[in-house]
Amino acid sequence: MTVSTRPVGVHHVSITVNDFDRSRKFYTRLFEILGGQVLMDVVGPPHKHDGCRMMLLAAPGFALGVWEAAPEHRGRAFDRYSVGLHHFAIALDSRAAVDEVHRRLVADGVEILDAPAEYPYSPGYYALFFSDPDGIKLELVHA
Repeated sequence: MTVSTRPVGVHHVSITVNDFDRSRKFYTRLFEILGGQVLMDVVGPPHKHDGCRMMLLAAPGFALGVWEAAPEHRGRAFDRYSVGLHHFAIALDSRAAVDEVHRRLVADGVEILDAPAEYPYSPGYYALFFSDPDGIKLELVHA
């Protein structure tokens, strides 16, 4: 019997943030818009630094861990062209969903990097790009 090792999807992505309270508010609202919720919001373990916080948010098909930067690393600027994360994309089920989330993000004052449009990555690739409070690039896509 052969066991499949084929992935079924990305389970979660984790990011590290400078201002945990600011990011908690941002990501809680984003996941609310996406039909998700906060699953965990703790101080200490599983964070390896005493007093540091982390949260886990989940929406259908996707989860995100948000980790507070260790005190000695706070204040560093995110640079998506440095080694590490460039951006992450969350798939939505329609162009209308991308447009609706865009409308809500604009109403919430979120920095939009590129408005919803068709992009040349593949036929029918329709996406929105925006920034979190630390400048981490996020994408919502219907392809």
